Amino acid sequence: MNEIVSNQGMATRNGRRPKKIWIDLENSPHVPFFKPIVEQLEAMGFSVIITARDCFQVSELAELLQVRCKLIGRHYGKRMLAKVAGLLVRGAQLTPYVLRERPDLAVSHGSRSMFAVASLLRIPTVTIFDYEYVRWKGFMQDSWAMAPDVIPDAAIAIDRRRLLRYPGIKEDVYAPTFKPDPGLRTRLKIDEKDLVITLRPPATEAHYHNPESDQLLDAVFNRIASTPHTKVVLLPRTPTQENELRSQWPELFGEGKVIVPEHAVDGLGLIWLSDVVISGGGTMNRESAALGVPVYSIFRGKTGAVDKYLAENGRLIMLESQEDVRTKLQLVRRVTSKLAQISDHGALRSVVGHIAKLADGAA
Repeated sequence: MNEIVSNQGMATRNGRRPKKIWIDLENSPHVPFFKPIVEQLEAMGFSVIITARDCFQVSELAELLQVRCKLIGRHYGKRMLAKVAGLLVRGAQLTPYVLRERPDLAVSHGSRSMFAVASLLRIPTVTIFDYEYVRWKGFMQDSWAMAPDVIPDAAIAIDRRRLLRYPGIKEDVYAPTFKPDPGLRTRLKIDEKDLVITLRPPATEAHYHNPESDQLLDAVFNRIASTPHTKVVLLPRTPTQENELRSQWPELFGEGKVIVPEHAVDGLGLIWLSDVVISGGGTMNRESAALGVPVYSIFRGKTGAVDKYLAENGRLIMLESQEDVRTKLQLVRRVTSKLAQISDHGALRSVVGHIAKLADGAA
């Protein structure tokens, strides 16, 4: 297990032993999201412990971004029976650690394992989410939930007295702290003349996966194959998905038109390097929108309020058919002379404020 020990744990808050907050990272987008939250909570005097599920490059990203964590559990596959078994196994693995640490508050961005363990141990819980169609939010009635204010109340079946809001979108929490990495292009061996496309395939192992997304991905690869001077940085979700795509498109991989980074890369840095981003998942789409980089979604599950909001404001283009891939997808260079000032909507301050208030109020 990988654990980086913090020296913040002995800090005091208001002359008392600091309240302890437990954060669980179940997926790779949770790492950059919680990094500034943890930093601010620790600066305020809270003690923070972090657990992480060892899957989807979570551990590599945590090391890259210097987010200390203890790896507990893994992913068990996409079948519902395997997911349920994985939930029970990881819950059993988390429990001894949580009993030793005795946190006052549990916080996650949709970690089912954390929610189950914290509920069993009667630890107050706040679950952050930005997609209103998650299947299990109905279980949150006796806990706290937090969501961006662009999701309408009518779309969230949760007691309004237990629902906390923050302005903007999830990516506004950490995008304002972004600084471009000038050495990333060299490390990825991308030529200055290349039109750079960052491509994130659909989450084929997720319960919400729609096979239509796979058809759109095929159409995207066909467009790329016929477009000269393009370099695709592919971010597969699992080794299995990477192997399947390599066997399906051997020429593109063989000639180096499609590359897969050997190690985890900072998602925001890669997006800023790109001329175009195409993704089958929500986080990279919204990160691109936050940075002002042209982005196209091939996600074909139920469209959430956040993505609708971005599409209506021209910050995200939805590709809903193979014809859309042929006609709407613009593979052109963009000007990246300097990083535009990213608006700070107060999302980070709001999220941290809610967590701090709940932690201070915990018995």
